[in-house]
Amino acid sequence: ERAIARHEVREIEQRHTVDGPRQDVILDEEDDVVIIYNRVPKTASTSFTNIAYDLCAKNKYHVLHINTTKNNPVMSLQDQVRFVKNVTSWKEMKPGFYHGHVSYLDFAKFGVKKKPIYINVIRDPIERLVSYYYFLRFGDDYRPGLRRRKQGDKKTFDECVAAGGSDCAPEKLWLQIPFFCGHSSECWNVGSRWALEQAKYNLINEYFLVGVTEELEDFIMLLEAALPRFFRGATELYRTGKKSHLRKTTEKKLPTKETIAKLQQSEIWKMENEFYEFALEQFQFVRAHAVREKDGELYILAQNFFYEKIYPKSN
Repeated sequence: ERAIARHEVREIEQRHTVDGPRQDVILDEEDDVVIIYNRVPKTASTSFTNIAYDLCAKNKYHVLHINTTKNNPVMSLQDQVRFVKNVTSWKEMKPGFYHGHVSYLDFAKFGVKKKPIYINVIRDPIERLVSYYYFLRFGDDYRPGLRRRKQGDKKTFDECVAAGGSDCAPEKLWLQIPFFCGHSSECWNVGSRWALEQAKYNLINEYFLVGVTEELEDFIMLLEAALPRFFRGATELYRTGKKSHLRKTTEKKLPTKETIAKLQQSEIWKMENEFYEFALEQFQFVRAHAVREKDGELYILAQNFFYEKIYPKSN
């Protein structure tokens, strides 16, 4: 897969540089844009990403999957430097949409002039953990033949929680906060209040938009309205396409109320849920100021500001 990816990259670079060296390429401001979707596992990220793949040829941008060894979301310091350099100076890949299971990386620390646009989607923490638990055992309908790490383990999520198993322990809920917190050591200390506050800060100040799995269509609609260069046609594609619910975890059984109540006693759940509720409130706030409802349908508002009293007066 890596050899094929390198070959594809070389072909693209050759096409772009056939008329001259790539350092001479001057991009229009509209094309000098990079979006990073540092996707959290089991949040409908495959469904959303495949919309980007379907639109990239039509809307003329590149999509690149960030594949880290063993899906490690924390990059080494030297890889951070390489990644930042790639994203900011790889003109042949602009406009670009990068996606992968990588925790937030602050580009400002590396002295770049233009930072990428971060977006993301998160999910109710218990629902996300349950989905991931069964995904490791039974896979999904996206690649049904692929053998998963826990294949053969028939223990239900309820049985796991009742037995105090490690795969369903509250510590496994600690994922969405560190993904938004970033590459600091404290981000990955389970139950860190500092990590929660940093994740909230980054969500508000460093992310263009963060949606929730439960309201994915509205997230896509807002992106299309705000960033049509990338997402023109995305809402209709999601509503009518076959990839709207592309990846379903197989053999998933909903947990009982007793199991949920037991997990909710954990301080870790309380913090992850606090972050989820914070993200949800912010998303609904953005949506409320961007759309109007009519006959049960949401409609994007037209431009609602204008300029006046423009001086000096032209003759």
